[in-house]
Amino acid sequence: MSSGRGFGRVGTWLAIGLVILQAGAARASSFSVNPTQVSLSASAKSALVTIKNETDQAVRFQVAAMAWSQDEAGHMQMAPTEDIVFFPALLTLKAREERKVRLGTTVAPGAQERSYRLVVEELPPLQAGSATTGVAMLTKMTIPVFLQPARLAAQATLSDVGMTGGHLAFRLRNTGTLHFVPQRVRVTGKDEAGTTVVDQQATAWYVLAGGARLFELPIAEPQCRQVRTLAVEIQVGETALLETVKTPGGACAK
Repeated sequence: MSSGRGFGRVGTWLAIGLVILQAGAARASSFSVNPTQVSLSASAKSALVTIKNETDQAVRFQVAAMAWSQDEAGHMQMAPTEDIVFFPALLTLKAREERKVRLGTTVAPGAQERSYRLVVEELPPLQAGSATTGVAMLTKMTIPVFLQPARLAAQATLSDVGMTGGHLAFRLRNTGTLHFVPQRVRVTGKDEAGTTVVDQQATAWYVLAGGARLFELPIAEPQCRQVRTLAVEIQVGETALLETVKTPGGACAK
């Protein structure tokens, strides 16, 4: 059976290039950003984000705002937007200096939460005199910005659990109006004697409002030949989702 009850608050996350961090203040190689997530609403239409230069040299930055969506594989998709306004767009910070960027929204809350990313990108240094040698490693950091809906409703459902050719697939849907991040996605499998022969954890990330995440997990041999029952357990806040699938011929069959 599956449960779709409302869930509690989940942790905040940050994407830095290809690295995912969880922290109060996010830090790249040359700068930090705080906070790591911004929530806007009808009563809080603006916020401040602090950028700090963590080096002993002046660093230039460019700031942008992008609309953020994700496909079922969890791939981030970003597109230009005018929904989020901010100032300044360009700034130079001296050694160890910090500065606040103010951001806000130009749109009213809708029926569903809107998701964006504030992009803070390090720019190449301005060269004075002769060109320098070497390659500069520049960092881009993005933080989530959410515009809360008019009505807050949390809902998660688990569906489409099935086996094909040694792969277990299932879909986690966000049927509410707010984003969530699952605390745990776990798959366990038992053999005919009831002994656990499969115990896997899947990486979980944001599932945006109205979105879904498709999970596909391979069941390695010889476990896939032994397993007779597979259970998918997902924890989202206070909601526990559970679905089982029987594999009387094992999980390797196509």
